[in-house]
Amino acid sequence: MNRLVVLLLLVLPLLGFSQDQTVDSLSLDDRYREDQFYVGVTYNLLGNKPKDLSQNGFSSGFNVGFIRDMPINKRRNVAIGIGLGYSGNSFNQNMLINKDEAGNVSFSIIDEEATSFSKNKFAFHMVELPFEIRWRTSTAEKYNFWRIYTGLKVGYVFAHSTKFKGDLGKLKYNDIENFNELQYGLTFSVGYNTWNAHFYYALNPIFENAYLENTGERIDMKAVKIGVMFYIL
Repeated sequence: MNRLVVLLLLVLPLLGFSQDQTVDSLSLDDRYREDQFYVGVTYNLLGNKPKDLSQNGFSSGFNVGFIRDMPINKRRNVAIGIGLGYSGNSFNQNMLINKDEAGNVSFSIIDEEATSFSKNKFAFHMVELPFEIRWRTSTAEKYNFWRIYTGLKVGYVFAHSTKFKGDLGKLKYNDIENFNELQYGLTFSVGYNTWNAHFYYALNPIFENAYLENTGERIDMKAVKIGVMFYIL
């Protein structure tokens, strides 16, 4: 994923530049639409963490999709967007997710003084349905403009995994039932031209019916994503 992120950061600004250069050759369309394809990369954080849980390394996210832009005013600078996309997310942290011989799942904070590890993360992949209210300063002739897009994103987790590599050996699972299949949160994007800051704050937890084995504390962690979003066409 890291190589793909670097490639996107290098190529996408060129796409925006190419779009600007071809404006004069296009016939003006007074029913134009904006920003219907998006690609984003994020740094993923965990909100509402249990006591003693900490993140380590770089937790990354990637999302891509299509949003149907539907202007609702004559100037066409205010619109509603509804779309379909994909999101992949990983979280490096110190919570061990394990299963015993009977298939029972346990969650525990790793005692890093007693157990060393080089990898411990969980990841999930989602189909997403974004809904946005969009404001921008664009016109049919202006392709460099300010934008503020805010809304709600609903995601369905269709695949997930947990990985651990350390003193306990190599542990990998892709059938942990505690992952919340339906995840949703608020989104906010703001920026000018190619580069746009993007924020996502989950409204429901990543796991359901999950508790720490040693303390009994409920695990209500939520995803918080901070990154950049590129809009195309």
